[in-house]
This record gives sequence, C-alpha cells and structure tokens, in this order.
Amino acid sequence: MNRALVILALAAATPAWAEPDAAALERLVLQDCGSCHGLTLKGGLGPDIRTGALGHHDNDSLARVILDGIPGTPMPPWRPLLSEAEARWIAAYLLERDPG
Repeated sequence: MNRALVILALAAATPAWAEPDAAALERLVLQDCGSCHGLTLKGGLGPDIRTGALGHHDNDSLARVILDGIPGTPMPPWRPLLSEAEARWIAAYLLERDPG
C-alpha cells in the first residue's frame, strides 16, 4: 500500500487531540522526506535539511513550508496528509536533532 495512503488512513483514525506519533513521524522524515532530500537529509532533489542548513527557519516558518510546500519547486504541500501538530513536531525534529 502507498505510504501516503497509510499516513492518510492513520491521520483519519487519530483524534485531533492526540499527541503526534514520534516514531511514525521520524520514519516519515527519514523515508519520505529522505526520498527527495537524500537518505541522510544532506540534499538530493531537494536541499540539505539537516539542522545546520535550516538556521534561517524557526519552528513556525519551517512548519509552514512543510504544510504548504514551496510553489514553483518540487516541495509539495503536506497539509492534506499531516496535521499542524505533526508538522510542528517534524520542524522541531529537524531544527533540534543532532546533525551527526
């Protein structure tokens, strides 16, 4: 089954008040984001999204990029698949994770 469909099904089954599933979101970053940004997130089709490369973003601006994409680029909007809480979790993960 397509990962995006699985995520959509899980999102539909998860109450809006539920805490984001950290393990599932980490897998999403490493697999789905990694498919464009490189498996080590150092860049590929999309740019480097490791902590050091994201210094121009704060949690709010990066969550907006995740949710709404970047028009005119391959970065798609993830709003149909992710809640705002999940996008903020991913933004915090990318901004705060060990760059190692």
